[in-house]
Amino acid sequence: MIKLGDYNTLRIVKRVDFGMYLDGGDDGEILLPSRYVPEGAKVGKEIEVFIYLDQDEKLIATTLHPLVKVGEFAWLECAWTNEYGAFLNWGLMKDLFCPFREQKQRMKKGERYYVYVMEDEKTHRLMATAKVERYQKHTGYERALDFSDELLRYLQENGGHCDLGDKSDADLIAERFKVSKKVYKKAIGDLYRRRLITISDEGITLV
Repeated sequence: MIKLGDYNTLRIVKRVDFGMYLDGGDDGEILLPSRYVPEGAKVGKEIEVFIYLDQDEKLIATTLHPLVKVGEFAWLECAWTNEYGAFLNWGLMKDLFCPFREQKQRMKKGERYYVYVMEDEKTHRLMATAKVERYQKHTGYERALDFSDELLRYLQENGGHCDLGDKSDADLIAERFKVSKKVYKKAIGDLYRRRLITISDEGITLV
């Protein structure tokens, strides 16, 4: 059975002008377009490919490695939006859809968001959700990544500045944000590494 949104090792069964067809078992033959056919590929040989859905919602293969696969978390940039939701750049020709119902806030083009990739149970399409809490076990690192989104939103809604820095009192941090100082410092570090903030004695400021 094909693992959608994941890597699969499939046998090449046919060569055509526009690529090669791979044996997808019960899912039928799956096209690997010419631009992704590696040198030396031939009928009968097995090849590792990533399987996703094309614009017509048909299974398609690629030898590209996306930024994330089903069951994983990642920071992805919003490439564009429409009346149904947002489309995130995950390294493939077809962007990854995140519907409005799966967004914590309306996603904006050019902004990055921490999301979880999954297969929709009803439509069996690949999609992203920013409501990652129900998929996380909340290790300290994951909680910090999750909170960094909240902290970024706080800065955007409060003039781009927060007077609490990495040396601020733990009680003040807990009172305002309901997180530990350790989680707060990790979130600051994450935003700083992404070059979204500067850190000073007066707190943190959006770049």
